[in-house]
This record gives sequence, C-alpha cells and structure tokens, in this order.
Amino acid sequence: MNDSVYVGHAGEDAALDRGWLLGHFKDAADPRHSEAVEVKWGVHPRGDERMQWVRGEERTALPVLISGRFHVRLPGRSVLLARQGDYVVRGHGVDHSWFAEEESVVLTVRWPSVPGYSVTQEAEKGRLPAWRRR
Repeated sequence: MNDSVYVGHAGEDAALDRGWLLGHFKDAADPRHSEAVEVKWGVHPRGDERMQWVRGEERTALPVLISGRFHVRLPGRSVLLARQGDYVVRGHGVDHSWFAEEESVVLTVRWPSVPGYSVTQEAEKGRLPAWRRR
C-alpha cells in the first residue's frame, strides 16, 4: 500500500471537516495535505447563507456548481450558478458572500492554501462573530 494515496467519498469525507477535502489544514502525513490548493465539497440546504461577507481574501477561488441554484455575491453584483458546471473565478482581494436558492452542491477550489479566516459553525448560523483566525 502506498501512503501517498487516499481513496474516499466527497460527501462522506466533507462532513468531517466542514466540507474541506484538501488543504494546508489536513495533517502533514495525510495525502490530502496541500499548501498549494484547497478543495471543498459544499452541500448547502435551500436558504443556506454566509451571514457575513469575507473581506480581504488573499486567495483565488473557483466555485463550480454540481447541482442546485447558488448565488455568489460579489461587490456590486450577484452571480447565479444555475446550470451544472457554471462557475465564477474570484481573484485576490475580492470580497464575497453566497446564498443557496435551492439545495446546492458546490465544488470549490481555492489557492494557495494558506492559514486564513475560517468560520465556526456557530458563526455561520449567525450566533457568534463570524471570523476567527485559523
């Protein structure tokens, strides 16, 4: 067996780490550890919403719609991802938020993978201040 191989299921593995499958936050011995890129399998129920905007983002992100209807909110506009495969690239420094119009699955690739802001589950539900440092 090769220790640099990991076989999993996105839906099952995503449930263990708030959707994140790959990135700097995985154990260094885990093949899913990466400082180059992060990958998230986001499952969002209808009406799910990022309560506060991400500000001062240092990474580039590519959310790709797998299923559902999902709005990516950007300064001055909202991009609707409605067809399987719709995506938007959000560059460095672009503030953002999002809203799931329907139950949605979104695969997000973000790079580089650097320690940054993470949202606690309580904050995501609007019960605590939204940001804490990872």
